[in-house]
Amino acid sequence: MSGCGFQPLYATSNNGPTAAELAAVRVGLLPDRSGQLLRRALEQRFGSNTGVAGQYELKASFQTGIEQEGFRRDGVATRSRITATAPWQLYTMAVPPVLVASGTEKTFDAWNIPDNQFFAADASADAAQQRLVVLIANDITEKVAIALRARNRGTA
Repeated sequence: MSGCGFQPLYATSNNGPTAAELAAVRVGLLPDRSGQLLRRALEQRFGSNTGVAGQYELKASFQTGIEQEGFRRDGVATRSRITATAPWQLYTMAVPPVLVASGTEKTFDAWNIPDNQFFAADASADAAQQRLVVLIANDITEKVAIALRARNRGTA
């Protein structure tokens, strides 16, 4: 594949963001439980706790909204849909900070609400939130890596 110019996004070459460059991204604090989960997921993907000096700061927020879908004849909801939105900005740690990249990631998940099984419904909601955090963290990591690659090549 390298003959056609393909290079892995996380390669440790001079052309792309290396693991050290991703590790130089510091993730700002996010409020609430879901924000904390997203921050932890991003730090794990970036390798932020590997001792590499910080060069960039990622500022993000994480909001979710739940809507009911699928109703029985008596009006009780039988399905819930949760939508997650995470606007983010990547800045340099220079003074003054320079915006490197920004974006908004959005995804959704849904689960059925079984009759009279409240624990199952809560467990399904928690599992859906975990999946959303993983999806959003993956999307942000990919976009940050692309932005760092473009910055290194001088095309940003």
